[in-house]
Amino acid sequence: MSDLIPEFLAQATSRLEAIAETAAEGGYDEAIDLITTSLDNGGVLQAFGTGHSQAFAMEIAGRAGGLIPTNNLALRDVVLHGSRDVADLGGSSLERDPSVVDELFSVSPINPADVFLIASNSGVNGSIVGVALRAKELGHKVIGVTSLEHTNAVEPKHPSGKRLSEIADVVIDNRAPFGDTTLSLPGDVGVGAISSITSAFIAQLLTIEVSRRIAESGAVPPLYISANIPGGDEHNLALENLYRDRIRRTA
Repeated sequence: MSDLIPEFLAQATSRLEAIAETAAEGGYDEAIDLITTSLDNGGVLQAFGTGHSQAFAMEIAGRAGGLIPTNNLALRDVVLHGSRDVADLGGSSLERDPSVVDELFSVSPINPADVFLIASNSGVNGSIVGVALRAKELGHKVIGVTSLEHTNAVEPKHPSGKRLSEIADVVIDNRAPFGDTTLSLPGDVGVGAISSITSAFIAQLLTIEVSRRIAESGAVPPLYISANIPGGDEHNLALENLYRDRIRRTA
């Protein structure tokens, strides 16, 4: 086995341990409070990410062990539910287009009680910053998950000149380094991207702690069980029906 494998494991482990330590010290309590309060008030957790950060939104919304009152906002919605052409999904044009926010909000099931959880490693692309700004304008609380090392080293691409970290009410550092990669190959080529791993861990920590808060209040946390075990579909559908027209689940 290559020596790079244990080195990558060490890189991942050290970052995950730092995230766990931050959580244990209460560093995520404000984010947990915002999400729990929103759900208690009938809100939905609106998760948004573009590029590889879409994986973060998928980790939050619509998976076994995850909270049911969650929605995965996605740029593809402006094609599936809006007027954009499927060709617009090619490349990174939509990700960097601030104007897509108008159509995304117009076709999305968003309620005043909802809270936004936005993930972006760089935190500077047009759609990311645009969604955060629009959510704030509409009175929503925004939690941002980003690499502070990376975002502080690059220039914003949104006309506002702002970064996600400068807009969000709560900022969570995903602990990824500048450029996301953790290892170097000959020729100074980077490999071993880490942000998807650390962000998925953060998503699960938030889900666990919000669910624990709900359980401690005496309520049953509205959690998915695997659709691939007996009774899974029935359980999930019954709870999804409580949020009919508020959440979307697509293939």
